[in-house]
Amino acid sequence: MRLRMDDIDRKILRLLQEDATLPNQDLAARVGLSPSPCLRRVKALEAAGIIRRYVALVDGKTVGAGFVAFIEVRLEKQAEAYSRRFETAMRGRPEVIDCCFVTGDFDYLLKVAVADLDEFHRFLTQILTRIVGVANTRTIIPVKQIKETTALKIA
Repeated sequence: MRLRMDDIDRKILRLLQEDATLPNQDLAARVGLSPSPCLRRVKALEAAGIIRRYVALVDGKTVGAGFVAFIEVRLEKQAEAYSRRFETAMRGRPEVIDCCFVTGDFDYLLKVAVADLDEFHRFLTQILTRIVGVANTRTIIPVKQIKETTALKIA
């Protein structure tokens, strides 16, 4: 379903990205609508797939996943079987919070969140590098996080 968005829809999206628990009554007041039309708009955004889901953002440090690393992965061959095997393995790993097929010197970029350096080492040596077809990896460990957001710019 294709939805033509207007300024009110965009404002709804911006507000829900800030706080998805915002009650419909409050959301409606902030966008200048009564509750029923506001709820219809939110439901239409959901039905169109513009709003895919609602999630809670969890602090990694408090739940034992505060050590973050980015890993560049190169496969032995750029063949469908290698990619399929690797992507299936990554979808099943809870410590992998982002996996992207990328251009450049490597084939994939992973964002991994684990408890500490020891757990990261186990993931790297016992899981990732044992996947058939993984040729090599390069790890980047962030020292300081400057910005983190899940909010997209809504034009």
